[in-house]
Amino acid sequence: MSNRYNPAEIEPKWQQIWEEQGLHKTVEDPDRPKWYAVTMLPYPSGDLHTGHWYAYTPSDAAARFRRMNGYNVFFPIGFDAFGLPAENAAIKHGAHPQKWTYRNIERMRQQLRRMGAMWAWDREAVSCDPEYYKWSQWFFRKFYDAGIAYREYAPVDFCPTCNTTLAREQVWGEDRHCERCGTPVIKKNLEQWKFRITRYADELIDKLETIDWPERVKVMQTNWIGRSHGAEVTFHTEQGHPLEIFTTRPDTLWGATFMVLAPEHPLVEVVTTPDRRDEVEAYTAQAERMDEIQRTAADKEKTGVFTGGYAINPVNEERIPIWIADYVVMGYGTGAIMAVPAHDERDFAFAKKYGLEIRRVITGPDGATGPVEEAFTSKTEGEMINSGPFDGTPVDGAVDKVVAWLEANQLGHGAVNYRLRDWLISRQRMWGAPIPIIYCERCGTVPVPYEDLPVMLPDDAEFKPTGESPLKYHEGFRYVKCPQCGGDAERETDTMDTFMCSSWYQYAYVAPYWKAGEPLHADDMPWDPVKGAYWLPVDQYTGGIEHATMHLLYTRFFTKVLRDLGVVDFDEPMLRLFNQGMILGPDGEKMSKSRGNVVNPDEVVGRYGADTVRGYLMFIGPWDQGGPWDPQAIEGVHRFLQRVWAVVTDDPRRQESASNQNGKVDPAAVRELERKLHQTIIKVTDDIEHFRFNTAIAALMELNNYLYKARESSVVNSSTWEQAVRTLLLMMAPIFPHIAEELWHRQENTSSVHLQQWPVADPEKAKEEEITVVVQVNGKVRDKLLVAPGTPDSELEEQALALDNVQRWTDGKRVRKVIVVPDKLVNIVIG
Repeated sequence: MSNRYNPAEIEPKWQQIWEEQGLHKTVEDPDRPKWYAVTMLPYPSGDLHTGHWYAYTPSDAAARFRRMNGYNVFFPIGFDAFGLPAENAAIKHGAHPQKWTYRNIERMRQQLRRMGAMWAWDREAVSCDPEYYKWSQWFFRKFYDAGIAYREYAPVDFCPTCNTTLAREQVWGEDRHCERCGTPVIKKNLEQWKFRITRYADELIDKLETIDWPERVKVMQTNWIGRSHGAEVTFHTEQGHPLEIFTTRPDTLWGATFMVLAPEHPLVEVVTTPDRRDEVEAYTAQAERMDEIQRTAADKEKTGVFTGGYAINPVNEERIPIWIADYVVMGYGTGAIMAVPAHDERDFAFAKKYGLEIRRVITGPDGATGPVEEAFTSKTEGEMINSGPFDGTPVDGAVDKVVAWLEANQLGHGAVNYRLRDWLISRQRMWGAPIPIIYCERCGTVPVPYEDLPVMLPDDAEFKPTGESPLKYHEGFRYVKCPQCGGDAERETDTMDTFMCSSWYQYAYVAPYWKAGEPLHADDMPWDPVKGAYWLPVDQYTGGIEHATMHLLYTRFFTKVLRDLGVVDFDEPMLRLFNQGMILGPDGEKMSKSRGNVVNPDEVVGRYGADTVRGYLMFIGPWDQGGPWDPQAIEGVHRFLQRVWAVVTDDPRRQESASNQNGKVDPAAVRELERKLHQTIIKVTDDIEHFRFNTAIAALMELNNYLYKARESSVVNSSTWEQAVRTLLLMMAPIFPHIAEELWHRQENTSSVHLQQWPVADPEKAKEEEITVVVQVNGKVRDKLLVAPGTPDSELEEQALALDNVQRWTDGKRVRKVIVVPDKLVNIVIG
């Protein structure tokens, strides 16, 4: 047995032993509290990068910690395996994306094992496996039957040269061109499938209060859903067409001096006059090439074109001009706005640029009624003016009064609007779960029967250089018989958004590939109900905040639909969420091959071992903040593990110290070691509980340094020393699993360190015998007290006032009051 720390030797050894012993095998144990921990599953790109290690190894440490605290922990892993990169590889190499995907999965499995994580490999799930995506299709069928899934026209990015739709990541540059051929991208309306996520908009906001998620994510989801209270008001074009608008400020209706329509609004063609048509059409074509994010960016210069048409304001019968502008989009509200430049910053900038009227209808905070120099947007200050029957009405509370007036006069009504749009799940791609729909000329839209699932992807698909989906040209896939009438029919050739598959993978882990090879039915359960009842919902979820308004929102929606369908009996999929930060390159920038700052984790593990890499990534800083990779700092973590090895293993210096030299035991040294040990238990326990791994490791380093010195100089009995070493290894085990296991067994233990109970601190032993209390006079430090912890406030006050230095500052002055912060501070206030 080597007496030198050699991670290349011990890490593969223990990984093999753990696997052979089934240490991480999943067991439903009703006698133990369960802890279901999930970290966001990887896409099988071919290699794990440093970001994977930064996300996964702290998650593993937290799971191991829970296990040692008595929980039955379930910590599975899988692969989110559908997606565009596999198709691109298929086009490039002329191979089926399935081969590319599974080759990458096998490599990444090996890399994941090198982490030493307690992955539940017996519950692995891969989303591109037909036995997985048959359930994705089953869910679609259930959503279809419930009226959640529906089909309508929706715009997509389209390359006219390649004759194919493009994913967002295939559209490049500010000019939005095709990544393959450079052709400017256009918008094209196609019939596509959507899910009615908007039905759950209110609940998706309101239920955020019931889950322990980061406040930042809650705010992001709330803003993304964008619930706004206001009024819907009907203007009319001069041709008599109703023009619906939604406004959160109906109290400013009298200040509307123009209207703005989205360029794609159906009434644009109606209101545009012949002399303005060419300019309007050119502007519309330009706007349609941009996406909503570009069009609505706050820092984008506002542009627009006058249509030549006019609308009638219903509250005062005024004739106001109609413009089009790209910052108004059909995806929010009605695609039309009333513009009140005096009281909206965006409208103000637009009106100033184009010389449009700016009319004040709310007084300023100083009662100003004259021209405005900048938009006054307060919803609580001022009074309404130039507003007909509401002149003099305080703005605070005016909205409800105006809404009531609009309803009484049948000009509008109170309304709630949402920024959230229904979830478009259609993808004109091949490498995804086929949408189980058949189109028959006689029967119309026909869902594939449950018992015929899965609709399988063909193994012989041929990919074109243009990127068009081969499903459109695969006759064996596309042309089928109608399941209702038996006549000729066609399959849907769109596949599902990959977020569909990742919205339920936490359920798939419970019993992956459930009912494999069996026909499905509408009343099936998509997982083993006994296992589901035991494990669900997820107790702790970890992953990046970049998924806040997509995956994390979709999986919540998905769960609420499943609840309403009777599949689950809870409201939220994950009770707790923690978002890790981002690991950056050594230059402080995001790692990328183009910058040349990528750190290959395989190379670093080969040099230092997995435990060092795990520890360094957790020591780099607060886990939710991330930080740059520091080649020097990782050396420090490696030296720490070498010092732990030296402390624990039998070297001559420890033998000498442990034998107590002359056989004398120093009671003070024993008490000090126990104090340090129990203080560390308290610190590390609380830190890991709250994902503060960096400070937990710092406390372990401090304890080890203490032990390193104590073995040479302190005289303690062997039982105290052995208890300290044992406890150090137990606390290291979640973060540094391999070295902790090796050293644990070298202490003549036979069962795994990971099966042990977490150490429990004794608060009495952790107490300091004497603490320092700062004494201030009028907030300035003048002296200090050395007292026993828990000294009563009255005694602290008495001792502080008796100090010579304090008396010099208080002599002849009146002590107005004494503020005592127990065990920390006495502040004497003099007048």
